[in-house]
Amino acid sequence: MLFRLLAIPNLHVFVNASLARHTRFEIGGPARTLADASTEAALTEALAVIRTSGWRHAIIGGGSNLIVHDTGFDGIVVRYTAPAIDIDGCLVRVEAGAVLQDLVDRAIDHGLRGLETMTRIPGWVGGAIYGNAGAYGHSIHERVESVRFFDGAEIREIGNAACEFRYRESVFKRRKEWVILSTTLRLESADSSELRGVAEGIRKIRDEKYPPTMRCAGSIFKNLLLDELQDSVRAHVPDRVIREGKVPSAFFLEEAGAKGMACGGIRVADYHANLIYNAGGGTAFQVREIIDELKRRVRERFGLELEEEVQYVGP
Repeated sequence: MLFRLLAIPNLHVFVNASLARHTRFEIGGPARTLADASTEAALTEALAVIRTSGWRHAIIGGGSNLIVHDTGFDGIVVRYTAPAIDIDGCLVRVEAGAVLQDLVDRAIDHGLRGLETMTRIPGWVGGAIYGNAGAYGHSIHERVESVRFFDGAEIREIGNAACEFRYRESVFKRRKEWVILSTTLRLESADSSELRGVAEGIRKIRDEKYPPTMRCAGSIFKNLLLDELQDSVRAHVPDRVIREGKVPSAFFLEEAGAKGMACGGIRVADYHANLIYNAGGGTAFQVREIIDELKRRVRERFGLELEEEVQYVGP
């Protein structure tokens, strides 16, 4: 099968490839094979070969929200790396392999409002659609007109409603065999200097909270929707911590004593209870140990089950 993959144009194949270097945590073992497809044709042909081979496979993006098992992945990891960004008035068509920050910067340069609050969110556009990324009260779904994807048999395109976006959720999280290829966004005309000012303010805040050199995935746990919390849990939440109808997971984690926790090289920041980072030499096992311990503490204290934003790759 490897020889069949090597014969596919615009597919770059790497054997025993490090996955740690493709994740923000910089942890995890290698993939048996890593295949980067730079065109839709290369991706669909590669997936057809893989799915008839019986090999295990996983599809990832920029790796900003991934925890790779310490033993790696005994199969093929596929990435769609096409990075094109095409702007036509207020419509922006962007491929899944584009870096999200590049998209934000291009939109600002063209005087288009709607993505500036996503400044400094790491990762690729495909992952942003997959997890409905957002910050400061806005999420990318607000700007999505349509999404093109490969469903395993054909390339399809669906509108915003069919994407079933919710807070940090989309239909693509549930239909993992669907591979996002591109999205069309509708933005609004605005003054570039005004947008750049907003973005720079956000950049400063995020760089203080999540320094660019920090080996982390940003916030580990999803925030919680206030309306979905049981009355017994809501009674513990002061009004001052509620933001846009959400309660930060960091509130419950801090109450449970999360700040400063450590397991080997993996730490919880002493200034942010929902920030886990690799201080050096950390392992995926240690990340899971801390995540499980934090979930246990919050469950026992509040009867609440926290849900990770991060995704897992491996056994």
